[in-house]
Amino acid sequence: MKNEHPDTPAEPAMRVLEKRITVSRRAFLKGSGAAAAGVAALSTGSLMLPARDALAAEFTELGAGPGKTLLVMARDIFPHDRISDRYYMLAIEPYDAMAAKDPALKKLIVDGVAQLDRLAMAAFNKPYAEVSTEPERLTLLYAIEHGAFFQKIKGDMVTGFYNNKAVWPLFGEEGSSWEKGGYVNRGFDDIDWLPKA
Repeated sequence: MKNEHPDTPAEPAMRVLEKRITVSRRAFLKGSGAAAAGVAALSTGSLMLPARDALAAEFTELGAGPGKTLLVMARDIFPHDRISDRYYMLAIEPYDAMAAKDPALKKLIVDGVAQLDRLAMAAFNKPYAEVSTEPERLTLLYAIEHGAFFQKIKGDMVTGFYNNKAVWPLFGEEGSSWEKGGYVNRGFDDIDWLPKA
């Protein structure tokens, strides 16, 4: 259309958009996988729960409350901010199965969690797992650190958490090397944090 008034700017040309949907195979598969995971999460109801609560809900014998307390306690005893709750969960979830077979262990855990929650309620008016800051929770752990419950969780976490091969790469550990000829030719002397001579 011709502009009839010379002092008014011409109308911008109309942009034609491609109406065909262009999605790569990779993007389609990625999107459909995420959608399937979302549907699975909806069907279990875990999408509606915060992540820590969803993990704690996996404790069927001990219950979600003690499960969440054990998870928070494990993080407070061995804190690694960059490591997800899921890795801590791998170290403490065996307690649920063991508690089903061992009434003494179940009592130790249930009583220990109850004691920790009583201390938290007295000091902060909320259960231990709901106390918002790590320094506040640590004061509660210091109060029970010599007891059997604390010592059991701490002792088991050393091997249950740090001996998990899935965690090793997160700490920069390459894992076993004997079957690959050892470390001598695989980075044994790669020290990059010392100044060059």
